[in-house]
Amino acid sequence: MTAPVQVTADDTGARASIRLFHPKGNIITEEMIAALGRALEQVAGRPHLKLMTLEGAGADFSFGASIPEHMPGEVERVLPKAHALIDRLLSFPSPTAALVRGRCLGGGFELALGCDFIFAERSATFGLPEIALGVFPPAGCALLPLRVGAARAARAILTGAPSTAEALRDAGLVALVSDDGALAADVDRWFGDHLAGRSAEALRHAATAARLGLQREFWNLIPELERLYLDVLMKTADAREGVAAFLEKRPPDWKDR
Repeated sequence: MTAPVQVTADDTGARASIRLFHPKGNIITEEMIAALGRALEQVAGRPHLKLMTLEGAGADFSFGASIPEHMPGEVERVLPKAHALIDRLLSFPSPTAALVRGRCLGGGFELALGCDFIFAERSATFGLPEIALGVFPPAGCALLPLRVGAARAARAILTGAPSTAEALRDAGLVALVSDDGALAADVDRWFGDHLAGRSAEALRHAATAARLGLQREFWNLIPELERLYLDVLMKTADAREGVAAFLEKRPPDWKDR
């Protein structure tokens, strides 16, 4: 069986790549969360590292979190682990970038939001579709307003409407938009222009400093968002119905309670 995460590095030690691997849309399961945590620990201590990239295998970055693992009785265990993983991204000791092809949705988008940079192909789409399941994305609610502003974040969270790479570039979130098929080469050039000639030690301190406000806000907000999600939302009929309807492949029958 193929591991849910694959780690590669270049010969100089200046770059490392962590690739999500799940045969259907790189779904972020509890197993993948654990594997990503181990991968981050594996590459974090490399003294010459100047950029760690996170990407999805295949055509898509990630369809998002595992819906069965967000059923009552499962989500209470899995959700805090997902948030701890994002905190590890925000604490990673070197610059980080999400390389996005195809769909980057839900929990996958939340992972990308935990990176310093997002680089995307022109056809990539980003979204937080949780509202269609009768729920909301806690980490997305913590991070997206800080990165694109409250109005844009509200649109994404409340409507579930997807955004293009170019729209998010215009919002300041996506740092680079590449033609389809050219992302790897463009990131290589970007790295050569912006990070390759820098001190890895200086980049570590600069990355920590640049993220400090974002990280502190995440720490402040995520406990309350977790409580709202787990202790309030997941006790409603519609949250349970939304997940059940998705798994049963039928329209939800909302009760508005």
